[in-house]
Amino acid sequence: MAHPDDVDFGSAGTVAGWTDRGIEVTYLMVTDGDAGGFDDGVTREEMAALRRDEQRAAAKCAGVTDVRFLGHPDGRLEATLDLRRDIARVIRQVRPDRVLTQSPERNYVRIAPSHPDHRAAGAAALDAVYPDARNPYAFPELLAEEGLEAWTVREVWLSGGPAPEHYVDVTGQFDRKVAALRAHASQTGHMGDGLPEMLRGWLSGNARAGGLPEGRLAEVFQVVDTA
Repeated sequence: MAHPDDVDFGSAGTVAGWTDRGIEVTYLMVTDGDAGGFDDGVTREEMAALRRDEQRAAAKCAGVTDVRFLGHPDGRLEATLDLRRDIARVIRQVRPDRVLTQSPERNYVRIAPSHPDHRAAGAAALDAVYPDARNPYAFPELLAEEGLEAWTVREVWLSGGPAPEHYVDVTGQFDRKVAALRAHASQTGHMGDGLPEMLRGWLSGNARAGGLPEGRLAEVFQVVDTA
């Protein structure tokens, strides 16, 4: 994901459901979120450190303990070869079956998920999955200097894009999603008691669109076969 809190807004309920079933999850944040927050009295270096700590605390709410940061610039992210290599490196280290990332496509129905950093992170992650991580001759230094063998990811889940088609019931994980987002106090503290209501509105709308029973809550993705 591009920023700390992105995974929690889009996917914390789904991730909590995975960890409940014993699935091991690693978080990779491309930036430290240093361009976020609302307090002019906090330096950008202090904000980056704060947001890293907030993301680690939020991850624990979803059952995730392995949280990594690449430290690319917040607000100026581009899908460069360097970023692709950095993501491919972590893919080869972790060797995941599934990668969940942000859609590289702009969503004109709901613009917020289409932040330029989100789209850049998603584009680089998809390129890192195919072809970079699986091709031993792409970024050969990863093998020659770091001993990282090629790895093929079976599928990619895209969040926030214009073509949602896979609905995950997260009703049972809703409280943990709220807790994860409250851990990002620098970003959500001003929302107060309105945060759960806002989330319920989003997630209940997803559930209706996915044909789930009344009263259910859902997160939604586009699933891409990359095997």
